[in-house]
Amino acid sequence: MKTLIRAKLEDKSAVIAIIGLGYVGLPLALAFSEQGFKTIGYDTSAEKIGRLQNGVSDILDFSSERLNRNLLAGNFLVTQHANALLEADAVLICVPTPLNKAMEPDLSFIQQAVDVILEHAKSGILVALESTTYPGTTRDVICEAFSDKGFTLGRNFFAVYSPERVDPGNTRFTTYNTAKVVGGAESHSKELGELLYKQVAETVVPVNSLEVAEMSKLLENTFRSINIGFINEMALLAEKLDIDIWETIEAASSKPFGFMKFTPGPGIGGHCIPLDPMYLAWKAKSENFYSRFIQLAHEVNYSMPEVMVQYIADTLNELEKPIKHSKILLLGVTYKENSADLREAPALKIFEMLRKKGAHVSFCDPVANEFIDDNGENQTSLPLQYERFQSFDLAILLTNHSQFSLQAIGENCHFILDTKNVLPEDFYYKTRTFGKSSFSTKESIGIWS
Repeated sequence: MKTLIRAKLEDKSAVIAIIGLGYVGLPLALAFSEQGFKTIGYDTSAEKIGRLQNGVSDILDFSSERLNRNLLAGNFLVTQHANALLEADAVLICVPTPLNKAMEPDLSFIQQAVDVILEHAKSGILVALESTTYPGTTRDVICEAFSDKGFTLGRNFFAVYSPERVDPGNTRFTTYNTAKVVGGAESHSKELGELLYKQVAETVVPVNSLEVAEMSKLLENTFRSINIGFINEMALLAEKLDIDIWETIEAASSKPFGFMKFTPGPGIGGHCIPLDPMYLAWKAKSENFYSRFIQLAHEVNYSMPEVMVQYIADTLNELEKPIKHSKILLLGVTYKENSADLREAPALKIFEMLRKKGAHVSFCDPVANEFIDDNGENQTSLPLQYERFQSFDLAILLTNHSQFSLQAIGENCHFILDTKNVLPEDFYYKTRTFGKSSFSTKESIGIWS
C-alpha cells in the first residue's frame, strides 16, 4: 500500500481531500490543486460551500480570481457531500480546535472529521492532521479510531501530524515558502508525510514522532504568548516609572544578538496565541505539572482589554468628559492588521466593556464590515469617510490597517488613543499613546468648546 500511494504522489495522480475550508484548509487545497492534484475541499457549512462554488473567497489573502481559476481548471471540487471522500488517497484535517467554557481542549471537530473519514476511507489511506492540538492527539484520537475499525497502521493506513502555520494577512510567507514540520506515527507514515508536503512546500522538516510535531506548534505560540505578556507588563511598568516603552524597545533592539523585539498592544487575538498555550497547560496538568509562565502570560494578556478601557476612561476624564454617553470610535476591530479575522479580537471585548459603561460605541474597519455582538445583534462598520470621525469625542486606534490614512485620522479626530504608536508626531497635542508616560491635554481641553 505504501508503494502505491507513494507512486500516486510522485506522478500526481493521488486524490487529495481537505476537511475544513477556512484560513488553513482553503489555502492548502488551492496549493495542491495548483500543483496538478485533483483536490476535494469538504466542509459542513452549506453557506461556505455555496460561496466557494460561486467563486467567492471570503479570505483576504486569497482572491476570488485565484479561487475561480482553480475551479475552472477542473482540479478543485468543493462540496458538503462526504461521499466525495470515497476516492481520496490522502485526507488532511484542517478543523477548529477551540477551548470549552472550562478552558479545556475541545476536540469535537477533529472527532467528527475522523468519523466522516472512517465512513468513506479506502485501504491505504494517508491521514494528516493540521489542527493545533496537544501532544498525543493524533495517536490517541486518529490512530486508535482506525485501529478499532480494523486498519493496520503502517500497512493499509498511515498517519502524520503537520501543524498549520498560517499567518492571516501575511503576503510574504505562504504555504509554499513556510517550512512544514512533519511527524509520522511510524516510519512509513513519516516517509509518505514528507512526500505529501514536498508537493506544496519548499522546505519540509521531518521529526521523529507525532508528539514532537504536535509539541513544536504549541512551543512556537506559547513562546509568543509569554513574550507578548512580558512586554505588555513592561509597558505598564514603564508608565509607572515615567519611561517611554516604545523608545526603550527600539534602544534594546539595537543589540544585534540576544534580543527579540515584541511590542505591547490592546490584547491578543486570533485562533493561535490565545488558545494554544492553554492546550499545553491542560496537557501539563494531566501530567501533574503546573506551568507558571503560561498562566502568568495568560492572565496579563487577557487583562489588556480591561486595561485599555481604563485608559479610555482616564483619557476622557482628563478631557473633562465622562465615559457615560461619550461617543467613542474604534478604529480597526480585527485582531491584526490587514486581516479580516475577528476570532478572539480584543477590540470586540473593548466594544462590549465600553457599552456596559454607557458609552455610545461605533467602529470603522475597512476589512471587516460587520460582527455579531454579545446580544446577537449585527454591528456594521462606518464607511471610511474621515470627515465623519469629527463627531466622536474619542477615537481609539486598535488595528493599524494599511487602508487607514494616519494623516487623515489625525486631522479629523478630536482626540486619539493610539495603542500602536503609529500616529504622526504632528498630532501629539491630541494623542495619547499607550506605553508613553507623557499625556498633555493642555491644548486639547478646549477642543469641544
